[in-house]
Amino acid sequence: MNAEQTLPDDIQAGQWPRRRSAILDWLLVGTRHVQYMDDIFLLLCGKLHEAGLPLGRVTLHLRTLHPQWLGVRFLWQPGMEKPKFDTFGHGIEKTAQYLMSPIHALYQGVDLVRQRLDDPSARLGRWYQLYDELIAEGLTDYVAWPLEHTFGKRQVVTFSCNRKGGFSADEIAFLTDLLPVLALVSEIRMKNRLARTLLETYVGPHASEQILAGATTRGSGATVGAAILVCDMRDFTTISDHWPRDDVIERLNAYFDALSGPIERHGGEILKFMGDGLLAIFPLSDPDAGPKLLAAIAEARLALAELDVACRDKGQPALAYGIGVHVGDVMYGNIGSRQRLDFTVIGPAVNVTARLEALTKELGRPILLSGAFVDMADCRDRVEWLGSHPLRGLGEPVDVFAYPREDIVLPTR
Repeated sequence: MNAEQTLPDDIQAGQWPRRRSAILDWLLVGTRHVQYMDDIFLLLCGKLHEAGLPLGRVTLHLRTLHPQWLGVRFLWQPGMEKPKFDTFGHGIEKTAQYLMSPIHALYQGVDLVRQRLDDPSARLGRWYQLYDELIAEGLTDYVAWPLEHTFGKRQVVTFSCNRKGGFSADEIAFLTDLLPVLALVSEIRMKNRLARTLLETYVGPHASEQILAGATTRGSGATVGAAILVCDMRDFTTISDHWPRDDVIERLNAYFDALSGPIERHGGEILKFMGDGLLAIFPLSDPDAGPKLLAAIAEARLALAELDVACRDKGQPALAYGIGVHVGDVMYGNIGSRQRLDFTVIGPAVNVTARLEALTKELGRPILLSGAFVDMADCRDRVEWLGSHPLRGLGEPVDVFAYPREDIVLPTR
């Protein structure tokens, strides 16, 4: 609908209230089986547009509990097959772009932002830079409201008009009636997404799928074959005892970033951070689990070397670590007390991996692989045999191989 159009004839003839009721009923009842909020948002905007609302732009702003993102924005315009999706990182709330926006005002407690855009004399309040952008798009009216969620949480929805004269009073009244239903529907989907996000953040994507599928009782789980990786930072106790707290956390986070990115990119699952240690698996359901683990180690080794250079540039001690790798069957599931569970892997294969990591200190090689893993990954031509070694608490000695010593070529600065 362009800026010159007026209200459709059927709405002028009194059909609008019936359409309005149908949309509200659909939003409340007809979306029960629609899982994601972006799908509901797209359907809702389409229905409003088809019903005759002169919408040129609609946005939905949601704040999330996510380690990377403070919030997301969905943007719809006529003709879109799916809404545009933007994420906003932590810290954007301190930028001038955010502080000088109507979204900030609504999150701060304002209950309505309304501005006619095609009538310069009708400035109703503060003039935001956004308004100039909307005028350039040919929009004539802007209205934004908070969506009130439970516990005082607020989200934001905005509507922009592309008809000369802006929204009618009846259209504004309908959009106002829409708000509590949209708030209810969006909060339900956000809570569902929040549960998944928190599980993925704290136990990983694969474990979160198991838990959401019902693996919530003690002992629930399965035996799976996996390539297992255990990594530990050296001298962390000394660092944590003598360094300032913020420096300790910064180094630990950088160390985990260097490891985690390559592991996850190559299909591994990080199950646990244990102080300065990390436990990850590459399930053998992937026939390339072994090569992918080796590729992850190669990338992590380069990232750790770059981190070591950065540490030395700051006058900090060198970064040292040990990695043990093995393969075998593990019990993958819930263990713990009746009311406090941990989703992890246990079993002899995990113990062997941990002992190999400890052996790196004695042999002076940072990455040790078991013979069983080397055979599974078919990589004997790429590693160095160090002999058979007894591992503490285990029976037969284990063939131990070292990752090659070749120098790492760092990119020039």
